[in-house]
Amino acid sequence: MSERSACILVLALGNDLLGDDGVGLEAARQIAGQVDGSVDVVETGEAGLALLELMEGYERALLIDSVVTGRYPPGTVIEFSPEDFRKVVAPSPHYAGLPEVMEMAHRLQIPFPQHIRVLAMEVLNPYDFRIGFSEPVQEALPQLVQRTLRILRQWQQKTVPAAEGTRC
Repeated sequence: MSERSACILVLALGNDLLGDDGVGLEAARQIAGQVDGSVDVVETGEAGLALLELMEGYERALLIDSVVTGRYPPGTVIEFSPEDFRKVVAPSPHYAGLPEVMEMAHRLQIPFPQHIRVLAMEVLNPYDFRIGFSEPVQEALPQLVQRTLRILRQWQQKTVPAAEGTRC
């Protein structure tokens, strides 16, 4: 098990080379200097079971990503909990989603966040190779950053000082 110095993880998912898909990464960069040592901010292009190792050992995890649902205008920030994601039988562990990762952690008795939230911004197109964001995503980026910081402040207030000899 990896020993973590912080209790809270902000895990930004995405790819800067795919335009709007990098919105979570940029949000993480903007908040990194605004959080204290109780929060680790991590950027990754990884997915699937790689999330298991990245999330291991934290008490709380906030994932930031892009999403295309077609139900909201681009730039809308949507909040999800793990219960909002149905389990999908993937053709390979490389395509495992959050439900599968959580189940794997439970089965292997890996310390995993008990509190998980996902902030996802509805984007126009996360598949085209390009640098920079579409106009609605760029305009909504400050809202994503502020919403992330608001959740982190709430979590920090709920995190009780650790008992002697424990981390969180």
